[in-house]
Amino acid sequence: MFNLRTVLFAFVLLAILLLAGRYLKHKIRFFQRLYLPASIIAGVLALLLGPQVLGAIATAIGGEESLLAGGLFSENVRTVWSQAPGVFINIVFAALFLGETIPPPRDIWRKAAPQVVFGQTLAWGQYVVGILATLLILGPVFGANPIASCLIEIAFEGGHGTAGGMAETLNNLGYADGADLAIGLATVGIVSGIVLGTALADWGRRKGYVASINRNAIEPEEIPDLNVVAETPELRQQRARLLRNLLVDPLSINFGIVGMAIALGWLLLEALKWIESVTWGQTGFVVMPFVPLFPLALVGGIITQSILNRLGLGALVIRPMIQNIAGVALDVVVIAAIASISLRVIGGNLSVFLTLSILGILWNVLIFLWLAPRLFSQHWFEKGIGDMGQSMGVTATGILLLRMVDPDNSTGAFESFAYKQLFFEPIVGGGLFTAAAPALVNSWGLVPVLLLTAGLLIFWLVVGYLLMRQERRHSSATPV
Repeated sequence: MFNLRTVLFAFVLLAILLLAGRYLKHKIRFFQRLYLPASIIAGVLALLLGPQVLGAIATAIGGEESLLAGGLFSENVRTVWSQAPGVFINIVFAALFLGETIPPPRDIWRKAAPQVVFGQTLAWGQYVVGILATLLILGPVFGANPIASCLIEIAFEGGHGTAGGMAETLNNLGYADGADLAIGLATVGIVSGIVLGTALADWGRRKGYVASINRNAIEPEEIPDLNVVAETPELRQQRARLLRNLLVDPLSINFGIVGMAIALGWLLLEALKWIESVTWGQTGFVVMPFVPLFPLALVGGIITQSILNRLGLGALVIRPMIQNIAGVALDVVVIAAIASISLRVIGGNLSVFLTLSILGILWNVLIFLWLAPRLFSQHWFEKGIGDMGQSMGVTATGILLLRMVDPDNSTGAFESFAYKQLFFEPIVGGGLFTAAAPALVNSWGLVPVLLLTAGLLIFWLVVGYLLMRQERRHSSATPV
């Protein structure tokens, strides 16, 4: 058992590891070329200095009683780290849309319908690919747990944050190995997304799909600002007036707003659990007890922002500050999650791990090359590569690839990408379905969930076809 002093020391070590990760990234050009976040480098460093690598080497040389047999970190510190991702991921998701301008759904659809279709197709296809792989290969050949079918979407669309946040759910469903596999897959996803995205950008330039590429694109924040409406002087004046009247430090009030979003998410989750318990839950089919808090915290953030706007207090939310709060939380999630990976679990499930990695990468790249040119009437490469990058890593990866092929944002791809997120994040990529999918597989089985996800994939493909046909009719009706 650990006390509060151990918790403090564990987070001090995380901060030191993050500084070390930033230093290594600054000094080693290979890390810079991969655009790896410092938190991932720090997490890998913690893993190497832990009992599984440094400790194993020390044990092999000096025996189990050697000084470094357990690595540099005590068992209590590692226990704190193992529990941190499931807690801090709630802060990350609560902050996603705080301080963002949230337009009406009709406006989003009008401005970014093809982008919404493309993103949803990638996500639901990852489920279909994962379930088919589990039904045909992973289950019969390797005896994999059916929940392995969800890992591509959890890790590739959700990234390290979602993978770490889902660890408790996967454990509760009896698939403890899934948490380690998801973190490993997320690492594969982000590295392959950047490497393949850069290679595709070169190919697109040679083919004439993009005019040029910017190899010195500035790496975006891990919690990017998707707000396409800049702050106005009037908004800043209103904020200064409100803060002066409230006599509250801006950081304190923004941290409190994040807390309010998480609290609303918790109330929503408890309400859904109660509704389930008095309705279909009485038949024995339950899902909500296995749904983590973080997707509801995202919804809580949207509700909190809407309430503040209606009360005339929306200016209190300072988006850069919210990004900083969420960025610190995400660093904690990523470092702690990677540091807690069991290499023995990944080694014991290597065939499952490699199969899911290869199939996930193939699906994303092939859909980009096949669907994007047909779905986007203009600038298909720029508009498609952002979503492909996101579907293999995190939102920041998608934005990075966008900046490579469209550094001046002359195609409008960034705006479409940003608007699409409002339809995307609440459902998949760490949203409600991402959280519920393992429980659905556990309760329904693979075939019913395959029918559901395949149906949604077909639905979005049909919507895409209708959009393409509408665009062709519009083009033919427009005089040359």
